[in-house]
Amino acid sequence: MRVLLAGGAGYIGTHTAVALLEAGHDVVLLDDLSGTHAVAAERVERITGKPAPLIVGDAADESVVESAFAQHGPIDAIIHLAAFKAVGESTQKPLEYYSNNLDTTFALLRVGIGHGIRSFVFSSTGTVYSDPADLPFTEDSTTSVDLSNAYSKSKRMNEVVLADVARVNPELNVTVLRYFNPVGAHPSGLIGEDPAGIPNNLMPYVSRVAIGSLDEIGVFGSDYDTPDGTGLRDYIHVVDLAEGHVAALEKAQPGHQVFNLGTGRPVSVLELVASFEKAVGHDLPKKMLPRRPGDVAATYCDPSKAGEVLGWCTRLSIDDACRDYWNWQTTNPAGYATVSEA
Repeated sequence: MRVLLAGGAGYIGTHTAVALLEAGHDVVLLDDLSGTHAVAAERVERITGKPAPLIVGDAADESVVESAFAQHGPIDAIIHLAAFKAVGESTQKPLEYYSNNLDTTFALLRVGIGHGIRSFVFSSTGTVYSDPADLPFTEDSTTSVDLSNAYSKSKRMNEVVLADVARVNPELNVTVLRYFNPVGAHPSGLIGEDPAGIPNNLMPYVSRVAIGSLDEIGVFGSDYDTPDGTGLRDYIHVVDLAEGHVAALEKAQPGHQVFNLGTGRPVSVLELVASFEKAVGHDLPKKMLPRRPGDVAATYCDPSKAGEVLGWCTRLSIDDACRDYWNWQTTNPAGYATVSEA
């Protein structure tokens, strides 16, 4: 099938594009390039040897989405990865987050349904789960819109919208994928995460310390009720995550479905740092700091529903993720801005 990837030149988008192309599907990338670079799309083509046309524009603009269908139709499915995603920033810029993260969904749905798409896959987040007592989170765990930040709230609002859209469009496959901590990079080193400024997430921060652009790793909280006192998270290799999108498209059924995409095996902050040190080959400077407000001791999921329904499970470990991320970082020390293309 031909798939429109909104946010397709971003971190998860490029890896998903590679997975789709390698599975025999066609892709069209739509991205405003606010958080990535056009060279990312070119590298998808280098990896796969297949075309990955890029439309540069805002997925919240219906005329831009219409142009994608006009230039590259017929399009069978949409994967919606276009979102503002910095949790901390969302608390300071709630209007921008609600506007972008909801308006993109509205535009993609209006145009896609108007053109008769069969499937709509939405990139959600495990942060929609609201009760830590539910660990490991299943798809039936407690969710809420009364969450701590606009990013998580906007994702949960989108989920509510999509459930209603599926109800009145029974022929449409609507799939919500709740992600848990994507990490790693493509083993080729050609595509990977390219955050602007100081990274918000742990692995890119550790990688910046390893390459020397940041001084030390700050470990926030060493007194949690966990095996080593540091927070536990469900880190999923981005290649596994990308393959989860392929499975969601290929196994989708009419109606509305929700799946957790994670490993189900939480890794602590110190375990991730130790794994990255193994990839680098030496210890990294680190400092134990007080807990941050809003952080929880652990968050991880039960991904068994995706295994049972989609036939999907993770294959790659935290060691694989650290090795591949370090390969990406050393090959591209300043991200996509580093290396001129041949």
